Amino acid sequence: MGVVTNTMRNMQSCIDACAKCSQACYECFHACLNEPDLNARKNCVSSLVECAMMCQMSVSMMSMNSQYSKEHCEVCARICDSCAKECAMFQDEHCVKCAEVCRICADECRSMAKM
Repeated sequence: MGVVTNTMRNMQSCIDACAKCSQACYECFHACLNEPDLNARKNCVSSLVECAMMCQMSVSMMSMNSQYSKEHCEVCARICDSCAKECAMFQDEHCVKCAEVCRICADECRSMAKM
């Protein structure tokens, strides 16, 4: 159910997953900046920002019931999968948790895109 309308009912779980993923990616980004092997994490850090931004945009697109929500969610799923793969290369707790949140979001986005 949407915040002010009932029209987002079928998209709400994906909206919630994308919002959570964006937050997780930004938190992981901040944590990675403080890791001693930051140079080895360049691709991961870049992926985290891309994923967070894409998830934020997906929330916006679905919230306004955009005609391109499904296509956007398809791309978001691919970006979340990629980010999860990058995060999984590191064993810090924040990266492990972020990878899991990204995988869940990717699954939600794929489901949304098939509606």
